[in-house]
Amino acid sequence: MTQLAYIGIGLITGLLAGSLGIGGGIVIVPLLVYGFGLTQHQAQGTSLAIMIPPITLLAALRYYYSGNVKLNMAAFIAAGFAIGGLVGASLIQKMPEIALRRIFGGALLLTSLKMLFF
Repeated sequence: MTQLAYIGIGLITGLLAGSLGIGGGIVIVPLLVYGFGLTQHQAQGTSLAIMIPPITLLAALRYYYSGNVKLNMAAFIAAGFAIGGLVGASLIQKMPEIALRRIFGGALLLTSLKMLFF
């Protein structure tokens, strides 16, 4: 049953990622924390593991073939993402769970308010 639930999370997240460009941070992390009891650190690490390139490659190719990918931007952003992800992951490993949850929740709240009202 648990494996089916994991596949369900993947399907829902894949649908949302493919249609709205959202996924790991907004969908998977909260589901893993509140639905499966993972710590915030575990949920974030698991979410990052899911985003390994072969997983996102098919969706990105679909956008690319439709003319909706700016490769020059994506390459530089990916390079920055790789470096920033490594540094960020290193920095939060010793951060208290509650602090990490509050920062994560605050980032989601600010993003949603910005998109709704500005």
